[in-house]
Amino acid sequence: MSNKIRVAILGATGAVGTEIIDILASRKFPVSDLKLLASPRSAGKSLDFQGEKIKIEAVNDSSFQDVDLVLASAGGSTSKKWVKNIVESGAVMVDNSSAFRMNPQVPLIVPEINPEAAANHPGVIANPNCTTILMGVAIYPLHQVQPIKRVVV
Repeated sequence: MSNKIRVAILGATGAVGTEIIDILASRKFPVSDLKLLASPRSAGKSLDFQGEKIKIEAVNDSSFQDVDLVLASAGGSTSKKWVKNIVESGAVMVDNSSAFRMNPQVPLIVPEINPEAAANHPGVIANPNCTTILMGVAIYPLHQVQPIKRVVV
């Protein structure tokens, strides 16, 4: 069995999507196949991943077949539209939108704080917004020493 992961990026042409592509490459994430998914207006264009041009596909009902991990950063309405399809295909979606952050069934994960919570997911993992993640990473060590009950920002 291979330890490589079949990855799809939902929202690949956006600012966060293109950054995800760069981070996967720079961290040598074990990608076996990479699907770049976006709106129909971006379909047919290509983006570079590790020296290879990968064609952008318009997301559709069959986009998530043969995918293990979907990194979604295309906005809350897009995440909500495709979540059922993603989960039913057997993939896990890590959602970067606000769509599932307040859903009590979906773990809200910051890897530096609560990575163990990702083990109990319903096929979807959420993350807080970017400023909350950074604040949490800074505050968590203090919280471990003296529990913090409230933060006013």
